[in-house]
Amino acid sequence: MATVAPERLSIDTIADKVFADQRITPAEARFLFDHPSLPDLATLAHHRRCQRTDPSTVTYVVGRILNYTNVCWVRCKFCAFYRVPGHGEGYLLSDEEILDKVRDTVEQGGVEILFQGGLNPKLKIDYYERIFTRILEAYPNVILHALSPAEIIYIAHISKLRLDDCLGRLKAAGLHSIPGAGGEILVDRVRKIIAPYKDTTDEWLECMRTASSLGIRSTASMMFGHVETLDDRVEHLGRIRDLQDECGPFRAFITWNFQPEDTQLPIPVKASGFDYLRTVAVSRLFLDNIDNLQVSILTQGPKIAQLALGYGANDFGSVMIEENVVSAAGNKFILNAHEFERLIGDAGYAAKRRNTRYETLESIDPIPSGAA
Repeated sequence: MATVAPERLSIDTIADKVFADQRITPAEARFLFDHPSLPDLATLAHHRRCQRTDPSTVTYVVGRILNYTNVCWVRCKFCAFYRVPGHGEGYLLSDEEILDKVRDTVEQGGVEILFQGGLNPKLKIDYYERIFTRILEAYPNVILHALSPAEIIYIAHISKLRLDDCLGRLKAAGLHSIPGAGGEILVDRVRKIIAPYKDTTDEWLECMRTASSLGIRSTASMMFGHVETLDDRVEHLGRIRDLQDECGPFRAFITWNFQPEDTQLPIPVKASGFDYLRTVAVSRLFLDNIDNLQVSILTQGPKIAQLALGYGANDFGSVMIEENVVSAAGNKFILNAHEFERLIGDAGYAAKRRNTRYETLESIDPIPSGAA
């Protein structure tokens, strides 16, 4: 009996799938990473974006990355922000300092507090319950987009709690949403090189799965351009897509390239803007079950961010009133809301302000011109 030869991969067969709103395979995603024509990828990714979102608009949120502590024992090689316990430059913000930063965010039109730090061995569940409660008592309309899976897993561990109990208590204290930080590359071979003491791929995924079962939504991310291969990138995207199929935890996906400055992970060549645009496009094409794809203006800058809107991205991310982690590696593209709206408009889209839940906000006064 004759066997049927497998279909030969080509940009045309992949395009036929995209235009028919069909799913592409991991092998096809890997093919696209090697496809020489960026305009081809842009065309297909933009079409997929139009299948999932309003093609005429680009959204953004006003928020603050509130790094409550930089103390962390994990020693990730790609991080320039952390200080080990006992280091003279380590800090933990006081409750009053945190509340002042939240107040400043609200006064500038911010609605989201991205509350993240490190794995600080002095902070157990009672600390987070107290500070979350205080924040929301003072500012009940703020959305706490808080803590990475690594932080949550560690809080549960040192507090001697099951993961679901820990997440349940955090939710009761005010946790609304979990950022996708710490995903890096969801391949354990890579994770053991860049962050050998961090959570495993399965632990990261289980945290997001458990959160979803409790009604806590999240985002997913990918940091590329270090020691991973293109096959690793596709495997990472596959794990994200599979979990989204399973329980739908992710509101958005964000990818950015590794920033090597002042880190312990030297690489010979930093990923290019072309690699970034290609990765955005392949992510949009493969992640057919995630509506929103954010640009990384903080690492790429405004020009590449604008271009990415033609490669499948539909969201400009956050106007960051404050950010310290990526900036610790010498990268700082922090713009205000007026600049976001100008950049989006110049790219040919209508800018719409949103909250963490991707609900459009129509009547918030803009940030004063010149505010960071």
